[in-house]
Amino acid sequence: MADDRRITEDIYLELRRLANAYFDRSGSQTLQPTALVHEAWLRIDKSDSEFSSRDHFMAVAAKAMRHVLVDGARARRTEKRGGGVGRVTLVTQLDGTEDRSFDALALNDALERLAALNERHATLIELRVFGGLTIEECAKRLDVSHFTIEVDWRMARAWLRRELE
Repeated sequence: MADDRRITEDIYLELRRLANAYFDRSGSQTLQPTALVHEAWLRIDKSDSEFSSRDHFMAVAAKAMRHVLVDGARARRTEKRGGGVGRVTLVTQLDGTEDRSFDALALNDALERLAALNERHATLIELRVFGGLTIEECAKRLDVSHFTIEVDWRMARAWLRRELE
């Protein structure tokens, strides 16, 4: 029981670290990292998934966090909530040199377009950006070589960067 509690605390701390990395601290967002983690955690608990590994859990958590951010951004765009006022921004290192902020809805729309072109590239972006997985963890999760993931990461990053500009 103590081991389960420690694992849960470790996972929660990892999700908090990821959520903190998402937000542009200089911007004004209404959703805070703790709220993002809690909402994602609730969504994960509602699924009847059995997780085969930490990487599998983080992939599910990444998807849940993405959906929380997108749902929140959509809700703020509705007329009853001010019709397009405010943005949820994510901070990620898509170009490998500097942090860049992106609108959550724009990122989601771009990922959906990318998925139509190349599902593995879209999944890779989701795992890296929302799940915080390393290249090696992504290679294992997607069952391809480290080299393939490095090539895919460069291509997907360049495509996404172009789409978001």
